[in-house]
Amino acid sequence: MKTETKKKLYEAMFLVDSGDAGSDWDGVLAAIKKILKKAKAEVVSMRKWDDRRMAYEIKGKGRGTYILCYFRSDGQKNPDIEKGVQLSEKIMRVLILSVDWMTTEDIEKDTPATKIDKEKEQRQSAKEKSEQAKAAEQSAEQEAHAAEQAEATEEPAPAEAAAITEEASTTEAVETTEEPAIEEATEPAEGETDDAQESEPKVTADE
Repeated sequence: MKTETKKKLYEAMFLVDSGDAGSDWDGVLAAIKKILKKAKAEVVSMRKWDDRRMAYEIKGKGRGTYILCYFRSDGQKNPDIEKGVQLSEKIMRVLILSVDWMTTEDIEKDTPATKIDKEKEQRQSAKEKSEQAKAAEQSAEQEAHAAEQAEATEEPAPAEAAAITEEASTTEAVETTEEPAIEEATEPAEGETDDAQESEPKVTADE
């Protein structure tokens, strides 16, 4: 009966040219996965660790991108992984360590690259919130200005209109009463005229 060997957890740090990582990231990851698959390794996690200038050039490259990978393997095929890296055109170096003691939390810890990405996202989010707040403040100021202009041009309220009408009526009444009354000329009554004529003495020629 064949006994199945328990697979252990390994950490591999792959080094690739930064130019290749920037121009063909998916192709670089595909090359690494192909080597691991050929060695019958089970990939647990794979992500960018950091981009740095190297102490010395490797294959004529002065800057490299490090890719951190965790995989499970029985260990017997690990030399095949190293050989595959040596034959690869996209991968320059690899360092494999046994880390069977690591937990899931350890594996998921942020790398320098992921920390930078999170900081960029936080700054971008803060910038967007600041712009939104500024836009909301400007909109509120515009609405307030528009409301002031509307109040300045709108008609007086009903109470104010009634007061204005009452004041105008009072002024008109005062002007009317101040006009002088016109006296009507009256003619003497007919009876009064006859009496006045009779009371006057008649003067005759004999006198």
